[in-house]
Amino acid sequence: MTFPIPPTNPAPSEIVFFDLETTVPNRTGQRFVVLEFGAILVCPRKLVELESYCTLIRPKDLSAVALRSSRSDGITREGVKDAPLFEDVAEKIFGILNGRIWAGHNIRRFDCVRIREAFEEIGKPAPVPVGVIDSLGVLTEKFGRRAGNMKMATLASYFGLGQQKHRSLDDVRMNLEVLKHCATVLFLESSLPGVLNSKWPHGPPTVTTRSRSILDSNIPSVSNANWGGYSSITTRSRRNIGKFPCREENSRKSPPTTLSYRRAVPYARGSFGKMTERVTNLLCKVQNKPLSNLIKHSHSLLR
Repeated sequence: MTFPIPPTNPAPSEIVFFDLETTVPNRTGQRFVVLEFGAILVCPRKLVELESYCTLIRPKDLSAVALRSSRSDGITREGVKDAPLFEDVAEKIFGILNGRIWAGHNIRRFDCVRIREAFEEIGKPAPVPVGVIDSLGVLTEKFGRRAGNMKMATLASYFGLGQQKHRSLDDVRMNLEVLKHCATVLFLESSLPGVLNSKWPHGPPTVTTRSRSILDSNIPSVSNANWGGYSSITTRSRRNIGKFPCREENSRKSPPTTLSYRRAVPYARGSFGKMTERVTNLLCKVQNKPLSNLIKHSHSLLR
């Protein structure tokens, strides 16, 4: 689905992910030239793509575009020779971007600058965002460098999303998927901050079963933590997490038989013999007597 005729005043909460493909300057003073623009409109509440738009752009000087590309699906001089000039699609691009939240990877330092330069070159006012979400900065701060250098290609590889194609529309869609994956991981980690954190692969948590929860019922629970700081587990029964190999519960009916999974019993070992002795004495006392006497004397067991 492509973008319809843009509204005069788009909803400020609408998020548009966009990406530019450009030439790479090979000498000092040479400017970047936009070769492709791609964008998707995303619903912020559902994170689904609503509309999309993509176009190749022919530079005024075709010699700025390489005859061949090092990538199999890269942009070549032959590919853009019949494409519209930027001034021919500027109004469309303005309508897509202006008054919306802009999102993209490293857009603050690159794409936002290139858009302003392109509009400046044709003497028209550039679109203005109501907010900017740069996934490079957000993910570096919130997700950390666990995925490596935080480039889009590296993040996509980390989550198994395939290879980055370096084409505008493909890249913005990959950008959205990377954000979804990162957000899911952070959400899960914030739900169990002392268990599902960045140290999880080195210290896997033990599986909690019904019987384990009974044993832990009188022990303080995991302390709360904010989004960025993952608190550690503070219970005495869980201090040894990370010292044991990863355990997996095969079924709820047959939990592991290690000490940490031992089912709770109503009596401690030391008092179990005493309780047995009291029951025996009671049965001797009421032997050959009515049932009412057994009920009467059984109250003593509860004291």
